Amino acid sequence: MNNPLSLQIAAQRLAVGSLVAFSMLQTATAAIAIKSGDKIAFLGDSITEAGWGNPFGYVRLVISGLEANQVKAEAVPAGISGHKSNDMLGRLERDVLSKKPQWMTLSCGVNDVWHGKNGVALNEAALTGGIYGPEAAARGTYQKNIAAIVDQARSKGIEVVMLTSTVIHEKLINTENAKLALYNDTLRTLAKEKKLRMADLNRLFQKRIQAENKPDQMVLTNDGVHMAFEGNKLMAKGVLQAMGLNDSQLRKAEQAWSIALQAADVTKKATKGASSK
Repeated sequence: MNNPLSLQIAAQRLAVGSLVAFSMLQTATAAIAIKSGDKIAFLGDSITEAGWGNPFGYVRLVISGLEANQVKAEAVPAGISGHKSNDMLGRLERDVLSKKPQWMTLSCGVNDVWHGKNGVALNEAALTGGIYGPEAAARGTYQKNIAAIVDQARSKGIEVVMLTSTVIHEKLINTENAKLALYNDTLRTLAKEKKLRMADLNRLFQKRIQAENKPDQMVLTNDGVHMAFEGNKLMAKGVLQAMGLNDSQLRKAEQAWSIALQAADVTKKATKGASSK
């Protein structure tokens, strides 16, 4: 015959176990900061423009990765090829603020550096003492432009996710990447000061490129700057992680991407086969 006390203890243990399991489930779900129905603006340059225009660009992968975890968010694509920090600041109201998103990712810096004398100086000292001509003053400085973008977005209640710029050529030891490092340091400092979510994509790219150790091949990009699928995937993982996805949730996202890519390959082969008949 069962001891009533033993039954009571067993019931309590079962209840506690159930509560812990439920709590863990709640924690895993609550960790994702984005909620279904939220709008996410993706502000950036050609990398972000292609991130939406390419069916497997990083913007698309972020949205599908969230959906794989039962979060249906809406993208507000705001990437324009060639744009620098001054351009993004100039169109912020039109392309982001007026759309009333809850979130904005900010990807900016490659063109500020890559465009050389037509780029945007890091700070006032670089503006007056560097390679920049008199027209550069109208473009302002990267530090001031980025701070203004962040402040204006936050004044409208928009949560900002800062993305460090990826790389300029996959051979990492060059003057452009050395200069870009200073711009990325500005982003890290600003994110820390303003308590922003940060996707440190540059560190992810550096680590992956060094681990691959293929100096004569491009691993993540098509041309040293713009993303191949692996680059888009790494960007999306970094952004999703900054949005609160844990390892298990990231694996769900990757599985969804893999299934979608396989389906696209099948469709492509079928279409090619039909057209050749």
